[in-house]
Amino acid sequence: MVSLQLDFVKGFLQDHEMDQAQPFIASIHQQLHQGTAPGSDFLGWLRLPSETLRRGVEPILSAAAAIQEQADALVVIGIGGSYLGARAAFEWLKPDYYNQLTRSVRGGPELYFVGNHISSDAVQDLLRVLEGKRVAINVISKSGTTTEPAIGFRLLRDFLIQQVGETEAKKRIYATTDQSKGALKNLADAEGYRSFVIPDDVGGRYSVLTPVGLLPLAAIGVDIVSLLEGARDAERALSVDRLVDNPAYQYAVLRNQLYRKGYTTEILAHFEPALHFFAEWWKQLFGESEGKDQQGVFPASVGYSTDLHSMGQYVQEGYRNLFETLVDVRAVRHPVSVPPAPIEDGLAYLAGKDLSFINEKARMAIQQAHAEGGVPNCMVSVADRSAHSLGELFYFFELACAASGLLMGINPFNQPGVENYKTKMFKLLGKPGYQD
Repeated sequence: MVSLQLDFVKGFLQDHEMDQAQPFIASIHQQLHQGTAPGSDFLGWLRLPSETLRRGVEPILSAAAAIQEQADALVVIGIGGSYLGARAAFEWLKPDYYNQLTRSVRGGPELYFVGNHISSDAVQDLLRVLEGKRVAINVISKSGTTTEPAIGFRLLRDFLIQQVGETEAKKRIYATTDQSKGALKNLADAEGYRSFVIPDDVGGRYSVLTPVGLLPLAAIGVDIVSLLEGARDAERALSVDRLVDNPAYQYAVLRNQLYRKGYTTEILAHFEPALHFFAEWWKQLFGESEGKDQQGVFPASVGYSTDLHSMGQYVQEGYRNLFETLVDVRAVRHPVSVPPAPIEDGLAYLAGKDLSFINEKARMAIQQAHAEGGVPNCMVSVADRSAHSLGELFYFFELACAASGLLMGINPFNQPGVENYKTKMFKLLGKPGYQD
Protein backbone atom coordinates (compact mmCIF):
# COMPACT_ATOMS: atom_id res chain seq x y z
CA MET A 1 0.00 0.00 0.00
CA VAL A 2 1.05 3.62 -0.49
CA SER A 3 3.00 4.99 2.45
CA LEU A 4 3.78 8.57 3.46
CA GLN A 5 7.02 9.56 5.17
CA LEU A 6 7.00 12.86 7.07
CA ASP A 7 10.46 12.85 8.65
CA PHE A 8 11.62 15.95 6.81
CA VAL A 9 8.49 17.99 7.51
CA LYS A 10 8.71 17.85 11.29
CA GLY A 11 10.94 20.90 11.52
CA PHE A 12 8.38 22.94 9.61
CA LEU A 13 5.07 21.73 11.07
CA GLN A 14 4.22 20.83 14.64
CA ASP A 15 2.24 17.70 15.47
CA HIS A 16 -0.66 19.71 16.81
CA GLU A 17 -1.04 21.52 13.48
CA MET A 18 -1.84 18.20 11.83
CA ASP A 19 -3.98 16.94 14.73
CA GLN A 20 -6.15 20.07 14.77
CA ALA A 21 -7.24 19.36 11.19
CA GLN A 22 -9.05 16.16 12.23
CA PRO A 23 -12.55 17.69 12.54
CA PHE A 24 -12.22 19.35 9.13
CA ILE A 25 -11.09 16.09 7.55
CA ALA A 26 -13.97 14.22 9.18
CA SER A 27 -16.41 16.72 7.69
CA ILE A 28 -14.79 16.52 4.23
CA HIS A 29 -14.81 12.74 4.35
CA GLN A 30 -18.51 12.78 5.13
CA GLN A 31 -19.23 15.26 2.33
CA LEU A 32 -17.37 13.12 -0.20
CA HIS A 33 -18.94 9.82 0.79
CA GLN A 34 -22.44 11.22 1.18
CA GLY A 35 -22.23 13.16 -2.08
CA THR A 36 -22.74 16.61 -0.56
CA ALA A 37 -19.37 18.18 -1.39
CA PRO A 38 -19.13 21.08 -3.85
CA GLY A 39 -18.98 19.58 -7.32
CA SER A 40 -20.79 16.46 -6.14
CA ASP A 41 -21.90 15.73 -9.72
CA PHE A 42 -18.29 14.65 -10.34
CA LEU A 43 -17.69 12.17 -7.54
CA GLY A 44 -17.94 9.07 -9.70
CA TRP A 45 -14.22 8.40 -9.31
CA LEU A 46 -14.64 7.80 -5.56
CA ARG A 47 -15.97 4.23 -5.93
CA LEU A 48 -15.01 3.75 -9.56
CA PRO A 49 -12.38 0.99 -9.07
CA SER A 50 -14.63 -1.36 -7.09
CA GLU A 51 -17.67 -0.67 -9.27
CA THR A 52 -15.72 -1.23 -12.50
CA LEU A 53 -14.36 -4.54 -11.22
CA ARG A 54 -17.86 -5.57 -10.18
CA ARG A 55 -19.23 -4.82 -13.67
CA GLY A 56 -16.24 -6.35 -15.42
CA VAL A 57 -14.02 -5.10 -18.22
CA GLU A 58 -14.77 -7.71 -20.90
CA PRO A 59 -15.87 -5.19 -23.57
CA ILE A 60 -12.58 -3.31 -23.14
CA LEU A 61 -10.54 -6.51 -23.29
CA SER A 62 -12.42 -7.61 -26.40
CA ALA A 63 -11.70 -4.32 -28.17
CA ALA A 64 -8.08 -4.47 -27.04
CA ALA A 65 -7.72 -7.93 -28.56
CA ALA A 66 -9.17 -6.63 -31.83
CA ILE A 67 -6.69 -3.74 -31.87
CA GLN A 68 -3.81 -6.13 -31.27
CA GLU A 69 -5.00 -8.22 -34.21
CA GLN A 70 -5.60 -5.24 -36.52
CA ALA A 71 -2.73 -2.90 -35.82
CA ASP A 72 1.02 -2.53 -35.71
CA ALA A 73 0.51 0.90 -34.15
CA LEU A 74 -2.25 2.43 -32.04
CA VAL A 75 -2.63 6.21 -32.09
CA VAL A 76 -4.41 7.73 -29.08
CA ILE A 77 -5.96 11.12 -29.81
CA GLY A 78 -6.73 13.27 -26.76
CA ILE A 79 -5.56 16.12 -24.56
CA GLY A 80 -5.47 16.86 -20.84
CA GLY A 81 -7.27 14.20 -18.87
CA SER A 82 -7.99 12.31 -22.09
CA TYR A 83 -4.25 11.82 -22.60
CA LEU A 84 -2.05 12.30 -19.55
CA GLY A 85 -3.28 9.36 -17.47
CA ALA A 86 -2.80 6.83 -20.25
CA ARG A 87 0.58 8.32 -21.14
CA ALA A 88 1.66 8.22 -17.50
CA ALA A 89 0.62 4.58 -17.12
CA PHE A 90 2.21 3.61 -20.45
CA GLU A 91 5.59 4.97 -19.44
CA TRP A 92 5.33 3.67 -15.86
CA LEU A 93 4.41 0.12 -16.88
CA LYS A 94 6.20 -0.46 -20.17
CA PRO A 95 9.95 -0.49 -20.88
CA ASP A 96 11.77 2.59 -22.08
CA TYR A 97 11.99 2.54 -25.88
CA TYR A 98 8.92 0.30 -26.00
CA ASN A 99 8.11 1.30 -29.57
CA GLN A 100 11.61 0.33 -30.74
CA LEU A 101 11.30 -3.22 -29.43
CA THR A 102 10.18 -6.11 -31.63
CA ARG A 103 6.50 -7.06 -31.61
CA SER A 104 7.24 -10.33 -29.83
CA VAL A 105 9.00 -8.49 -27.01
CA ARG A 106 6.43 -5.67 -26.79
CA GLY A 107 3.41 -7.96 -26.67
CA GLY A 108 1.23 -5.37 -28.38
CA PRO A 109 1.19 -2.61 -31.00
CA GLU A 110 3.38 0.45 -30.88
CA LEU A 111 1.67 3.33 -29.05
CA TYR A 112 1.67 6.98 -30.09
CA PHE A 113 -0.16 10.06 -28.88
CA VAL A 114 -1.45 13.04 -30.86
CA GLY A 115 -4.13 15.68 -30.41
CA ASN A 116 -2.31 17.12 -27.40
CA HIS A 117 -0.69 19.97 -29.37
CA ILE A 118 -1.15 22.05 -32.53
CA SER A 119 2.29 21.49 -34.05
CA SER A 120 2.42 20.74 -37.77
CA ASP A 121 6.01 19.47 -37.46
CA ALA A 122 5.10 17.02 -34.70
CA VAL A 123 2.11 15.70 -36.64
CA GLN A 124 4.16 15.25 -39.79
CA ASP A 125 6.88 13.45 -37.85
CA LEU A 126 4.27 10.99 -36.54
CA LEU A 127 2.74 10.41 -39.97
CA ARG A 128 6.18 9.56 -41.33
CA VAL A 129 6.66 6.99 -38.56
CA LEU A 130 3.26 5.44 -39.32
CA GLU A 131 3.93 4.98 -43.03
CA GLY A 132 3.79 1.30 -43.94
CA LYS A 133 2.31 0.27 -40.59
CA ARG A 134 -1.19 -1.07 -39.91
CA VAL A 135 -2.79 1.67 -37.81
CA ALA A 136 -5.70 1.81 -35.37
CA ILE A 137 -7.07 4.98 -33.76
CA ASN A 138 -8.57 5.60 -30.33
CA VAL A 139 -10.07 9.09 -30.33
CA ILE A 140 -10.99 10.36 -26.85
CA SER A 141 -13.18 13.41 -26.36
CA LYS A 142 -16.35 14.05 -24.38
CA SER A 143 -17.68 16.51 -26.96
CA GLY A 144 -15.61 15.92 -30.07
CA THR A 145 -15.18 19.68 -30.48
CA THR A 146 -12.06 20.37 -28.41
CA THR A 147 -9.69 22.05 -30.87
CA GLU A 148 -6.50 20.01 -30.53
CA PRO A 149 -7.92 16.47 -30.59
CA ALA A 150 -10.55 17.41 -33.19
CA ILE A 151 -7.79 18.55 -35.55
CA GLY A 152 -5.68 15.50 -34.72
CA PHE A 153 -8.60 13.20 -35.44
CA ARG A 154 -9.25 14.82 -38.81
CA LEU A 155 -5.63 14.33 -39.82
CA LEU A 156 -5.29 10.74 -38.59
CA ARG A 157 -8.69 9.71 -39.93
CA ASP A 158 -7.75 11.00 -43.38
CA PHE A 159 -4.41 9.20 -43.13
CA LEU A 160 -6.15 5.95 -42.20
CA ILE A 161 -8.74 6.25 -44.99
CA GLN A 162 -5.98 6.84 -47.54
CA GLN A 163 -4.18 3.81 -46.17
CA VAL A 164 -7.02 1.25 -46.06
CA GLY A 165 -10.17 2.86 -47.45
CA GLU A 166 -13.30 4.12 -45.70
CA THR A 167 -14.88 0.74 -44.97
CA GLU A 168 -11.83 -0.75 -43.28
CA ALA A 169 -11.01 2.53 -41.52
CA LYS A 170 -14.36 2.40 -39.70
CA LYS A 171 -13.34 -0.94 -38.19
CA ARG A 172 -10.08 0.50 -36.88
CA ILE A 173 -11.43 3.64 -35.22
CA TYR A 174 -12.47 3.39 -31.56
CA ALA A 175 -14.26 6.32 -29.95
CA THR A 176 -14.27 7.05 -26.22
CA THR A 177 -16.86 9.76 -25.73
CA ASP A 178 -20.15 10.84 -24.16
CA GLN A 179 -22.88 8.27 -23.66
CA SER A 180 -25.62 10.12 -25.50
CA LYS A 181 -24.60 13.44 -27.06
CA GLY A 182 -21.88 15.44 -28.75
CA ALA A 183 -20.25 15.65 -32.17
CA LEU A 184 -18.01 12.63 -31.67
CA LYS A 185 -20.85 10.50 -30.32
CA ASN A 186 -22.98 11.40 -33.33
CA LEU A 187 -20.17 10.59 -35.76
CA ALA A 188 -19.39 7.31 -34.01
CA ASP A 189 -23.03 6.25 -34.27
CA ALA A 190 -23.28 7.27 -37.91
CA GLU A 191 -20.03 5.56 -38.93
CA GLY A 192 -20.40 2.51 -36.71
CA TYR A 193 -17.23 3.05 -34.69
CA ARG A 194 -16.85 0.79 -31.69
CA SER A 195 -17.48 3.14 -28.76
CA PHE A 196 -16.84 3.42 -25.04
CA VAL A 197 -18.36 5.82 -22.54
CA ILE A 198 -16.71 8.56 -20.50
CA PRO A 199 -18.91 8.60 -17.37
CA ASP A 200 -20.80 11.85 -16.81
CA ASP A 201 -19.80 11.89 -13.13
CA VAL A 202 -16.03 11.55 -13.69
CA GLY A 203 -14.09 14.65 -14.72
CA GLY A 204 -11.30 14.40 -17.26
CA ARG A 205 -8.40 14.65 -14.83
CA TYR A 206 -9.94 11.81 -12.77
CA SER A 207 -10.68 9.59 -15.78
CA VAL A 208 -7.58 7.39 -16.11
CA LEU A 209 -9.39 4.38 -14.60
CA THR A 210 -12.30 4.67 -17.05
CA PRO A 211 -12.12 3.51 -20.70
CA VAL A 212 -10.19 6.74 -21.33
CA GLY A 213 -7.11 5.07 -19.90
CA LEU A 214 -8.08 1.42 -19.77
CA LEU A 215 -8.65 0.80 -23.49
CA PRO A 216 -5.26 1.99 -24.82
CA LEU A 217 -3.48 0.33 -21.91
CA ALA A 218 -5.22 -2.99 -22.47
CA ALA A 219 -4.37 -2.77 -26.17
CA ILE A 220 -0.64 -2.75 -25.39
CA GLY A 221 -0.94 -5.67 -22.99
CA VAL A 222 -1.23 -3.90 -19.62
CA ASP A 223 -3.05 -5.93 -16.96
CA ILE A 224 -5.89 -3.48 -16.42
CA VAL A 225 -7.56 -5.77 -13.90
CA SER A 226 -4.47 -5.55 -11.69
CA LEU A 227 -4.43 -1.76 -12.18
CA LEU A 228 -8.04 -1.56 -11.03
CA GLU A 229 -7.42 -3.96 -8.14
CA GLY A 230 -4.63 -1.70 -6.88
CA ALA A 231 -6.96 1.29 -7.02
CA ARG A 232 -9.73 -0.72 -5.34
CA ASP A 233 -7.36 -1.73 -2.53
CA ALA A 234 -6.49 1.94 -2.04
CA GLU A 235 -10.18 2.85 -2.19
CA ARG A 236 -10.81 0.46 0.71
CA ALA A 237 -7.74 1.34 2.75
CA LEU A 238 -8.39 5.09 2.41
CA SER A 239 -12.10 4.95 3.24
CA VAL A 240 -11.48 5.99 6.87
CA ASP A 241 -11.73 9.52 8.21
CA ARG A 242 -9.09 9.30 10.96
CA LEU A 243 -5.98 11.23 9.93
CA VAL A 244 -3.65 8.86 11.69
CA ASP A 245 -4.94 5.99 9.54
CA ASN A 246 -5.25 7.78 6.20
CA PRO A 247 -2.04 8.92 4.46
CA ALA A 248 -3.98 10.58 1.61
CA TYR A 249 -5.72 12.89 4.08
CA GLN A 250 -2.42 13.47 5.91
CA TYR A 251 -0.88 14.59 2.63
CA ALA A 252 -3.83 16.91 1.93
CA VAL A 253 -3.51 18.51 5.38
CA LEU A 254 0.28 18.78 5.07
CA ARG A 255 0.18 20.71 1.80
CA ASN A 256 -2.56 23.02 3.09
CA GLN A 257 -0.68 23.81 6.28
CA LEU A 258 2.52 24.51 4.38
CA TYR A 259 0.62 26.66 1.88
CA ARG A 260 -0.69 28.81 4.72
CA LYS A 261 2.89 29.28 5.92
CA GLY A 262 3.97 30.69 2.55
CA TYR A 263 5.09 27.51 0.78
CA THR A 264 3.12 28.19 -2.37
CA THR A 265 4.96 25.94 -4.86
CA GLU A 266 5.05 22.16 -4.60
CA ILE A 267 7.63 20.18 -6.54
CA LEU A 268 6.86 16.56 -7.30
CA ALA A 269 10.26 14.87 -7.48
CA HIS A 270 10.87 11.41 -8.89
CA PHE A 271 13.95 9.26 -9.41
CA GLU A 272 13.02 7.23 -12.47
CA PRO A 273 12.72 8.65 -16.01
CA ALA A 274 9.67 6.40 -16.45
CA LEU A 275 7.80 8.59 -13.94
CA HIS A 276 8.10 11.78 -16.01
CA PHE A 277 4.57 11.62 -17.37
CA PHE A 278 3.18 10.51 -14.04
CA ALA A 279 4.40 13.89 -12.79
CA GLU A 280 2.67 15.57 -15.74
CA TRP A 281 -0.59 13.79 -14.82
CA TRP A 282 -0.15 14.90 -11.19
CA LYS A 283 0.41 18.51 -12.28
CA GLN A 284 -2.86 18.61 -14.18
CA LEU A 285 -4.73 16.91 -11.34
CA PHE A 286 -3.67 19.45 -8.73
CA GLY A 287 -3.27 22.50 -10.95
CA GLU A 288 -6.70 22.27 -12.55
CA SER A 289 -8.36 21.28 -9.28
CA GLU A 290 -6.90 23.96 -6.99
CA GLY A 291 -5.89 26.87 -9.20
CA LYS A 292 -8.93 29.10 -8.84
CA ASP A 293 -10.22 32.03 -6.78
CA GLN A 294 -6.67 33.46 -6.82
CA GLN A 295 -5.35 30.66 -4.66
CA GLY A 296 -3.86 27.19 -4.85
CA VAL A 297 -0.46 25.55 -4.57
CA PHE A 298 1.48 25.82 -7.85
CA PRO A 299 2.46 22.29 -9.01
CA ALA A 300 5.89 21.77 -10.58
CA SER A 301 8.07 18.70 -11.10
CA VAL A 302 11.68 17.60 -11.37
CA GLY A 303 13.41 14.35 -12.24
CA TYR A 304 16.33 13.54 -9.98
CA SER A 305 19.20 13.06 -10.15
CA THR A 306 19.14 14.67 -13.63
CA ASP A 307 17.67 17.96 -12.43
CA LEU A 308 20.11 18.25 -9.56
CA HIS A 309 22.47 19.48 -12.27
CA SER A 310 20.05 22.13 -13.52
CA MET A 311 17.43 23.00 -10.88
CA GLY A 312 19.30 21.73 -7.85
CA GLN A 313 20.92 25.06 -7.02
CA TYR A 314 17.60 26.88 -7.02
CA VAL A 315 15.86 24.28 -4.90
CA GLN A 316 18.71 24.31 -2.41
CA GLU A 317 19.21 28.07 -2.07
CA GLY A 318 16.58 29.92 -4.09
CA TYR A 319 13.43 31.71 -2.96
CA ARG A 320 11.99 29.84 0.02
CA ASN A 321 8.43 29.26 -1.14
CA LEU A 322 9.05 25.62 -2.11
CA PHE A 323 8.18 22.27 -0.65
CA GLU A 324 8.74 18.86 -2.22
CA THR A 325 6.85 15.61 -2.50
CA LEU A 326 9.13 12.76 -3.50
CA VAL A 327 7.68 9.69 -5.22
CA ASP A 328 9.74 6.61 -4.42
CA VAL A 329 9.49 3.16 -5.99
CA ARG A 330 11.00 0.74 -3.50
CA ALA A 331 11.87 -2.22 -5.78
CA VAL A 332 13.55 -2.02 -9.17
CA ARG A 333 12.81 -4.35 -12.06
CA HIS A 334 16.34 -4.88 -13.30
CA PRO A 335 19.32 -4.70 -10.90
CA VAL A 336 22.43 -3.27 -12.57
CA SER A 337 25.82 -3.25 -10.84
CA VAL A 338 28.60 -0.75 -11.45
CA PRO A 339 31.58 -2.47 -13.12
CA PRO A 340 35.23 -1.74 -12.31
CA ALA A 341 36.51 1.37 -14.08
CA PRO A 342 39.02 1.13 -16.95
CA ILE A 343 40.46 4.48 -15.83
CA GLU A 344 40.95 6.20 -12.49
CA ASP A 345 37.77 8.25 -12.19
CA GLY A 346 37.62 8.52 -8.41
CA LEU A 347 34.60 6.19 -8.21
CA ALA A 348 36.34 2.90 -7.52
CA TYR A 349 34.45 2.69 -4.22
CA LEU A 350 31.21 2.24 -6.17
CA ALA A 351 32.37 -0.85 -8.10
CA GLY A 352 30.02 -3.75 -7.49
CA LYS A 353 27.25 -1.58 -6.00
CA ASP A 354 23.81 -1.64 -7.58
CA LEU A 355 22.48 1.50 -9.29
CA SER A 356 19.32 1.29 -7.18
CA PHE A 357 21.47 1.48 -4.03
CA ILE A 358 23.23 4.59 -5.34
CA ASN A 359 19.91 6.13 -6.41
CA GLU A 360 18.48 5.54 -2.93
CA LYS A 361 21.44 7.24 -1.26
CA ALA A 362 21.04 10.18 -3.63
CA ARG A 363 17.40 10.41 -2.60
CA MET A 364 18.28 10.36 1.10
CA ALA A 365 20.92 13.02 0.57
CA ILE A 366 18.45 15.21 -1.30
CA GLN A 367 15.91 14.99 1.50
CA GLN A 368 18.45 15.86 4.14
CA ALA A 369 20.11 18.68 2.21
CA HIS A 370 16.88 20.30 1.06
CA ALA A 371 15.34 20.20 4.55
CA GLU A 372 18.49 21.85 5.93
CA GLY A 373 18.17 24.44 3.16
CA GLY A 374 14.64 25.33 4.21
CA VAL A 375 12.66 23.08 1.86
CA PRO A 376 10.25 20.80 3.72
CA ASN A 377 9.75 17.50 1.95
CA CYS A 378 7.67 14.37 2.33
CA MET A 379 7.92 11.06 0.51
CA VAL A 380 5.16 8.95 -1.04
CA SER A 381 6.29 5.35 -1.56
CA VAL A 382 4.94 2.36 -3.47
CA ALA A 383 6.30 -1.16 -3.62
CA ASP A 384 7.25 -1.38 -7.29
CA ARG A 385 6.44 -0.31 -10.86
CA SER A 386 3.61 -2.82 -11.20
CA ALA A 387 0.10 -2.10 -12.44
CA HIS A 388 -1.23 -2.79 -8.94
CA SER A 389 1.05 -0.21 -7.32
CA LEU A 390 0.23 2.37 -9.99
CA GLY A 391 -3.50 1.87 -9.36
CA GLU A 392 -2.89 2.50 -5.66
CA LEU A 393 -0.97 5.68 -6.44
CA PHE A 394 -3.55 7.05 -8.87
CA TYR A 395 -6.29 6.67 -6.27
CA PHE A 396 -4.13 8.03 -3.45
CA PHE A 397 -3.50 11.30 -5.27
CA GLU A 398 -7.08 11.61 -6.54
CA LEU A 399 -8.46 11.40 -3.01
CA ALA A 400 -5.76 13.66 -1.61
CA CYS A 401 -6.46 16.25 -4.30
CA ALA A 402 -10.18 16.28 -3.60
CA ALA A 403 -9.59 16.68 0.15
CA SER A 404 -6.91 19.33 -0.36
CA GLY A 405 -9.14 21.48 -2.54
CA LEU A 406 -12.04 21.21 -0.12
CA LEU A 407 -9.74 22.22 2.74
CA MET A 408 -8.97 25.38 0.75
CA GLY A 409 -12.68 26.10 0.49
CA ILE A 410 -12.89 25.64 -3.27
CA ASN A 411 -14.69 23.28 -5.63
CA PRO A 412 -11.92 20.93 -6.77
CA PHE A 413 -13.98 19.40 -9.59
CA ASN A 414 -14.62 22.34 -11.92
CA GLN A 415 -12.29 24.38 -14.15
CA PRO A 416 -14.05 27.63 -15.07
CA GLY A 417 -10.88 29.47 -16.03
CA VAL A 418 -9.91 27.30 -18.99
CA GLU A 419 -12.69 28.75 -21.14
CA ASN A 420 -11.23 32.27 -21.25
CA TYR A 421 -8.33 31.51 -23.57
CA LYS A 422 -10.58 29.38 -25.77
CA THR A 423 -12.97 32.27 -26.33
CA LYS A 424 -10.10 34.56 -27.32
CA MET A 425 -8.53 31.91 -29.57
CA PHE A 426 -11.82 31.24 -31.35
CA LYS A 427 -12.22 34.97 -31.98
CA LEU A 428 -8.69 35.22 -33.43
CA LEU A 429 -9.35 32.16 -35.61
CA GLY A 430 -12.61 33.62 -36.92
CA LYS A 431 -14.92 30.94 -35.50
CA PRO A 432 -18.54 31.85 -36.30
CA GLY A 433 -20.32 33.41 -33.33
CA TYR A 434 -17.13 34.61 -31.60
CA GLN A 435 -16.31 37.78 -33.59
CA ASP A 436 -18.15 39.93 -31.06
